[in-house]
Amino acid sequence: MAGGPAGGRPATARGVSVRPTAGDLAAADGRTIPDVIGPGLRVLFCGINPGLYSAWSGRHFARPGNRFWPALHLSGFTPRLFAPSAQEELLPLGLGITNVVARGSARADELTREELVAGGEALRDKVSRYSPGWLAVLGVGAYRVAFAQPRAAVGRQELSVGDTRVWVLPNPSGLNARFQIPDLAAAFAELRAAAG
Repeated sequence: MAGGPAGGRPATARGVSVRPTAGDLAAADGRTIPDVIGPGLRVLFCGINPGLYSAWSGRHFARPGNRFWPALHLSGFTPRLFAPSAQEELLPLGLGITNVVARGSARADELTREELVAGGEALRDKVSRYSPGWLAVLGVGAYRVAFAQPRAAVGRQELSVGDTRVWVLPNPSGLNARFQIPDLAAAFAELRAAAG
């Protein structure tokens, strides 16, 4: 498999991560990555779907320039800026990561409405199984489709999944130019205050 060993993890050379080639990224199309999840989380963050860089690396929000990790730190959720390779360190902090749609793609707008609806159903099942305090969906457009809430806006939602409350955050992708890191950090901080 190009780009790294089985499981999508990138190869390293003397401890330095190897960057994917265009062929590596193309080969990552459709790959899935494991959730960072466990029972009783304070917040389960939910991306739309893995980008090709994440699918190649096997790590969430792995593309350089994605603002998830800086926003998570600047909002006070993490004690330091985590690299995607440290994603498992979220669990002891009561935080996890999943996606609405599991398959990797170059852009979230490549997903079909049917995929988002099916992903929303699977996500509700997952939330029911793990019972996080909060589900934080990172992308209002995907949330609107996956949860049949066409008028939803960023922030706390009236909808809940069992006992799990729902919050919608802006998509931290670099493609979402409307929200810069300070804006994202402020939105994440509102959730952190609510989640305790």
